[in-house]
Amino acid sequence: MPPIAQLQRLPELLLDRLERQGIFTTGLLLEVSETRTRRQTLADQVQVTTNDVEAWRDEALLLNLAGFGPDEQAIFAQAGIVGLRDLLALDQATFTERVVKAARILGAPEPDPLSIEGWYLQAQTLEEE
Repeated sequence: MPPIAQLQRLPELLLDRLERQGIFTTGLLLEVSETRTRRQTLADQVQVTTNDVEAWRDEALLLNLAGFGPDEQAIFAQAGIVGLRDLLALDQATFTERVVKAARILGAPEPDPLSIEGWYLQAQTLEEE
């Protein structure tokens, strides 16, 4: 599980507050924010809104896709995909096009088509949950 410090939407002050709550990974963040009640509790504990928690959760879901790491996060960010909702807003062809274009802009190796398809399908599955 990626550390919560990888979340782009998380200011440093709030990172410290989450860590004081024992939340060090995106997996733990997802666990403690699993339900609406848990999201409200977490928001109250770190003095933010539930919208903030939702945004962190959205990004954490993306970071936890299989085969997804810091290099992929940079490519996705370049493509304007910071959270799972950003990915879900795209059809598969547009998603593929944006990821490939972003990799080229960054001079990074293009993710293979199977990985791109896998991320897209995983996102669809997570949306259904």
